[in-house]
Amino acid sequence: MDQGNTMSRYSRQVSVPAFGAEGQRKLGQARVLVLGAGGLAAPLLQYLVGAGIGSIRLVDPDRVSLDNLHRQTLFTEADIGKPKVEVARMRMQALNSGVAIDPVMAAADSSTMATLAGGCGLIVDCADSFALSYAASDFCRDAGLPLISASVTGVEGYVGGFCAAAPSLRALFPDLPTQFGSCAEDGVLGPMVGILGAMQAQMVLAVLTGMDPSPLGQLITISGPDLRHGGFRFDGAAEPETGWPFIAASMLERDDTVVDLRSADEAPLITDQAMRLAVTDIDDDFTPPSSRRVVFCCRSGQRAWQAAERLSTRWHGPIALIAAGTPQPADTR
Repeated sequence: MDQGNTMSRYSRQVSVPAFGAEGQRKLGQARVLVLGAGGLAAPLLQYLVGAGIGSIRLVDPDRVSLDNLHRQTLFTEADIGKPKVEVARMRMQALNSGVAIDPVMAAADSSTMATLAGGCGLIVDCADSFALSYAASDFCRDAGLPLISASVTGVEGYVGGFCAAAPSLRALFPDLPTQFGSCAEDGVLGPMVGILGAMQAQMVLAVLTGMDPSPLGQLITISGPDLRHGGFRFDGAAEPETGWPFIAASMLERDDTVVDLRSADEAPLITDQAMRLAVTDIDDDFTPPSSRRVVFCCRSGQRAWQAAERLSTRWHGPIALIAAGTPQPADTR
């Protein structure tokens, strides 16, 4: 696309005083990592790509399914069974061929975050996983990268700007928030996801172009069918002194004490060295055999967090958590 067509395409946003030609230049040079290609990503991707962002690395392990179509509006019935990242790439290239889309059909976790974020200047958390949200925040805090994260279940949700010059997600939520559920477990209405995804896009544009005030350090909440808005700045929130990291199964060490909190009919043991217990078994009779790391594993991370809370009241060794997800059948496609 020649310079004249480029300026014509983006003329309406370039004419915004807080944005301008310099903002467009910065946006065109930006590289962003987007975690998740579902409901939040649907409006986010369209607004970022439409605005002329330089490149997007899009990461999601899943395929399009019928029960997602009410909120994942990038997809149609004809896309069912196809990789989300590939369909999203095709749709976004049709919207703006000048934006580079790098689709990665994989599950992001602590072991892959640095590789996935390579060359990117900002991470957007659109995943339906509080465990991944914490892992992304931990990485961004240590790497000095901004994180725009959103979460929504039912008719409640939030969006916020974390890390870089602002406190991390753990500083705001040092304990597991009750609103951290999942769309699969708690349900969700499509328009609510669309609103928060669009707000994520606006925050991304503001951070990348240096708008003032920055959305980093700002949390916005929406709740109820009447869309009650709230929010506050958390610039002064202190980072917690401790916090249990979410790790990948590939990061287990030989000397770890591994506790799999899933039932036998829920999933096989995460590793042969694991013992299978329930959260309620982490009581006074449970004593780790050494001061080495204890790793709790469950499907979403919630039970692992609860077990860590129980153990940490009387044992002060290192603890890590694994959110193993739902075992998937072998893909023969």
